[in-house]
Amino acid sequence: MKNLGKIIWVIALIAIIVLIGVVGYGYYRKYTFTSQNPIVTMEVENFGTIKMELYPDKAPETVSNFIALANRGFYDGTTFHRVVKDFMIQAGSKNGDGTTGAKISDLKDGGAEEDYTIKGEFLANGVTNDLKLEEGVLAMARADYTQYSSNLTEESYNSGCAQFFIMTKENSGLDGYYTAFGKVTEGLDVVHNIENVEVKVAEGEEETEGAEVSTPVNAPKVTSIRVETYGIDYGLPETLTPFDYTSWMYSQYMTTE
Repeated sequence: MKNLGKIIWVIALIAIIVLIGVVGYGYYRKYTFTSQNPIVTMEVENFGTIKMELYPDKAPETVSNFIALANRGFYDGTTFHRVVKDFMIQAGSKNGDGTTGAKISDLKDGGAEEDYTIKGEFLANGVTNDLKLEEGVLAMARADYTQYSSNLTEESYNSGCAQFFIMTKENSGLDGYYTAFGKVTEGLDVVHNIENVEVKVAEGEEETEGAEVSTPVNAPKVTSIRVETYGIDYGLPETLTPFDYTSWMYSQYMTTE
């Protein structure tokens, strides 16, 4: 009986030591573990590979939106449809002319065949995001309806969806007004090679003084965009109903009659 008591005591001591070790390791993991930010791999036909790190801590809605679209193949086959030297290169329009975004069905199986937008995650829209619009930064494109009415600020700020741009040169005037959510880590030379493609005025427009000459003659094709999330599920963004610009214009016209 005496030996049995010793054995039980030894087993209990071992169990306590193991428990302490498990708890201690858990705390160690908790305070030393740093999650890996998502990494984008973009393949551009005849140009090469661009890799970018995403920052979900700065723009969680935009990052989750981009990941969902990219990993479902939305961007495959799209082009860089707008290129402005010493400014940025823009892509993400499904029809290739910059007039389209994505639909809820592009985000998830069984989603509605309806257009959507997401909240702009930048300072002017009430979101703390200190990423600067400098060379290599990835940002969400959006519309600017304030050129038609200064009352359309909210509609402009929350009009982003699928189109994005990569800065080729710093532009501090955009800081706080566009959602920056990632940055090029490899392939900045590829970005600049795309920046240097031959451009023309958009189809149907005249090359007059002041007209933007930004439509590539041969638009660089994005063959694929995929995002490595390292096992983290970033979910889906909260979608918003897009501003109906056509109906708004019609209402303004009817009001002035």
